[in-house]
Amino acid sequence: MARQLGRLLGSVWMLGLGLGALIIGWASRVYFDSDELAPFVIEKLPLPHEDLWLAVLKVHVLAASFALPACLLLSLKRILRFPRTHRWLGRGTGAVVLAALVPSGLYLSLFAKGGAPATVGFALSGLIVALAMVQGIRRARAKDYVGHRRCMLHALAQLSVAVTSRTLLYLLDAVGIDPDPAYLFALWAPVLAGVGFVEVCISRRPHRRNSHVPKAFAPRPATLRTPPADRPRGFGNAA
Repeated sequence: MARQLGRLLGSVWMLGLGLGALIIGWASRVYFDSDELAPFVIEKLPLPHEDLWLAVLKVHVLAASFALPACLLLSLKRILRFPRTHRWLGRGTGAVVLAALVPSGLYLSLFAKGGAPATVGFALSGLIVALAMVQGIRRARAKDYVGHRRCMLHALAQLSVAVTSRTLLYLLDAVGIDPDPAYLFALWAPVLAGVGFVEVCISRRPHRRNSHVPKAFAPRPATLRTPPADRPRGFGNAA
């Protein structure tokens, strides 16, 4: 019963993250509209290098719109039935995360709302994603798929901060929490909770076998037969 409930909650969580990613991606269309500036952009002005910041923001939005849904897809057990698809989608996702998402996120964190605590929070989340992605690739190349799964779950947990942080911020605003501390709490809580959840609840879960490798059957031990000369003699062979 507990296992079924855990699977149900996990499925609801993954569905919620996927839906949240779609909503954020759809709402981010305004960043590419040349006729108007989004409220998020207006509150950042003035900026020392406005054109550069806008370009980096667009790169980050595009990379995030691809990375989170791709990681959600790669985490599904059904995709493991197609190892070639999983491999190439994973390589593409890793390239997007390391070449576009993390560098652009680190740059944008320098201008984050909330000052230094927010900058550190965003930078920490981005560095966790980068480290987890690099280690996950190394684990996969070494055919350590249990370690690979653990690293990728860390990356997914931090990528999901974009959804969980916004959701938490809306909830805190609905109950009338002061916006400034609410913003920092809504950022730091998912970052730290993601690390703790993966390490405590998932990494310690027993793994019976590698899900990428077919179960190996141990060969049966050869039957030992006693040589005829060494067999005990029956009554009929008595001298």
